[in-house]
Amino acid sequence: MKPSVGRIVHYVSYGTPGGEHPSVCRAAVITEVPQYLTAEPFDGCPNGTDGQWIAGLAVLNPEGFFFNRGVPYTTDGTDPGDPECIDAARHAPAFGPCACGWSERSRKGGTWHWPERES
Repeated sequence: MKPSVGRIVHYVSYGTPGGEHPSVCRAAVITEVPQYLTAEPFDGCPNGTDGQWIAGLAVLNPEGFFFNRGVPYTTDGTDPGDPECIDAARHAPAFGPCACGWSERSRKGGTWHWPERES
């Protein structure tokens, strides 16, 4: 999916090193989509090259607004584990990691992603 100005996304906060404030998803609005990427190894390549996107965001925090430019996109943050796993039905956050290697990883702070679908 291609980002565009005005779309709602999730920004992942950094949290604090000591864990007093955990890294969490915050609502954000895309304010700009630069024409070119700015980080190695894609510096100068068109934005979206090989699925690499950056965007400017207006992040909505409970304490106020935060504006950031050049925020990188991140994928879903999970490890799929073994595709032949006989216990794949248990691959859900409520059950925790599986012996096949599946785990729900947290996304990296300072990135954005598309909101998860709620059922």
